[in-house]
Amino acid sequence: MSPLLLFAPLFIVFELWQIFIGERYLGIKQIARGGDPRELNLSQFIAFCWSTGIILYWLWMLSLLAFPFSRVFGLCLLGVIGIGFGLRRNCRLQWVLVILTVEGAIRIGLLFSLCAMAWRRL
Repeated sequence: MSPLLLFAPLFIVFELWQIFIGERYLGIKQIARGGDPRELNLSQFIAFCWSTGIILYWLWMLSLLAFPFSRVFGLCLLGVIGIGFGLRRNCRLQWVLVILTVEGAIRIGLLFSLCAMAWRRL
């Protein structure tokens, strides 16, 4: 078993944080007031943490492809992100949060499944 699987719980927390931040910047209140999330002042620290987390998450998912046990999970996680990105690029702003939430829920489910399988292999 790869030690990289130990990072899965950390990325579950990151996914939950992304859903929280997405609701804050793309949520019902923002849609009701007609606000554009690109015009909101995202603090530099949050932007740095979010960007760094996304980059580390992508590197982790790509590294999962190197191990036979986690290859399917890596492919599924990357596939969900690819499909979600394609849907978000072609929808209206109101639907972005819905797609992000469903996409995050699927990824959280995959990460929980990966954690459970790794736990059983210990």
